[in-house]
This record gives sequence, C-alpha cells and structure tokens, in this order.
Amino acid sequence: MDKKYYNIEKIEIKGHFLYIIISGQKNKIDLSKISKKIAKASEKEISEFEISPSGYGIHWPLLDEDLSIDGLLGIKNNKRKTA
Repeated sequence: MDKKYYNIEKIEIKGHFLYIIISGQKNKIDLSKISKKIAKASEKEISEFEISPSGYGIHWPLLDEDLSIDGLLGIKNNKRKTA
C-alpha cells in the first residue's frame, strides 16, 4: 500500500481564503500568504485542482501551481505524519 501523508477531506476557496480540512483539522489560510498566482487567479482557474494520491500536495493545472501540505501547515522539517 502506498504511503498516505495526509487525508485531505475538503478544499474550498472563498474570497481571499483557502479553507481546507486535513486529517480532521480545519484550516483557514490567506491566499496571498501562500501563492500570489492563486490569489490573483480567476474562479475557473482556482476551481480546477488535483489532490496528489499520497495526500502530499495540491496541483492547479490551469495555473501550473503546486502547494505542499507541509508548506500550508508550516512544517519545515522532513518528518511527515501519516494519516
């Protein structure tokens, strides 16, 4: 079985914020603090995203932008939790 880093349960973008539930934890993140590309994107561009099968990151193909869950959560070391 492949290693699952995080269980990404829900992603929603409203206004200038990313709302994401990761392994049961609710997070509200200011888009301008994580990605200028996403913060300036159209609704169509941000509505199309893919969650990596491992739960490690999110990819926006129309923007060619990737965000790691570690980065969103402010985890700076290489030790990752498993979901």
